[in-house]
Amino acid sequence: MTYNVHSAIGMDGTLSPSRIAEVIDHCNPDIVALQELDCGVPRTEMIDQAHLIALNLNMSYHFHSSIQVEGGEYGNAILSHYPVHLIKAGALPMQPYNDSCERRGAIWVAIDLNGIQLQVIATHFGLNRKERMAQAKEILGCEWLGHPECREPVILCGDLNAMPISAAYHLIASRLQDAQRALKGRRPQGTCPVRFPFMRIDHLFISGGLKVRSFTVPKTPLTRMASDHFPLMVTLELP
Repeated sequence: MTYNVHSAIGMDGTLSPSRIAEVIDHCNPDIVALQELDCGVPRTEMIDQAHLIALNLNMSYHFHSSIQVEGGEYGNAILSHYPVHLIKAGALPMQPYNDSCERRGAIWVAIDLNGIQLQVIATHFGLNRKERMAQAKEILGCEWLGHPECREPVILCGDLNAMPISAAYHLIASRLQDAQRALKGRRPQGTCPVRFPFMRIDHLFISGGLKVRSFTVPKTPLTRMASDHFPLMVTLELP
């Protein structure tokens, strides 16, 4: 699953990390990538959201702070029911001449799936087109997906803020397969905004060897309220 949780502030304005955990629990994924998590931020009652959500789900996790907010941290996390080892977490390029751009980051873990090591990279790209291209190139480069240790099978997922017509999407799709386009006869589904999800900006890409069994964008009363994005859930078969 990949899911932008909007600092656990729902469409009703209510702060509820436990509601995010409930969404995840209903879907019961083995691995979850979460974006827009707060940790120690006054606006969200100083809660370490990644820790609390993982605790509620009895999952291991790694959190990476992309930026400092109100003296706290804000970033991405990967949660797993399987043993998870942090490989790398770091910042992505931003436009130095544009101070309004928010610093973005990525996190890379190796997950032991009963003897098969799965590499998972989760990220959250920026809102600016040129910035997204720079971030896509960085993710595909020698420090991340192009690193010798990033061996298949590999998943890249997160809120890329990139529609399928965008240059950043096409660059990534030239190297990895879009899981929502892997099934014949299934139409890809948008994830944002929840009131009218016409934008397909939350993605899960896979390397060769992985096979998509199914995918869904759960649209329930709970997911319509918990965040401004729907989660994207993909069932994969390992090689």
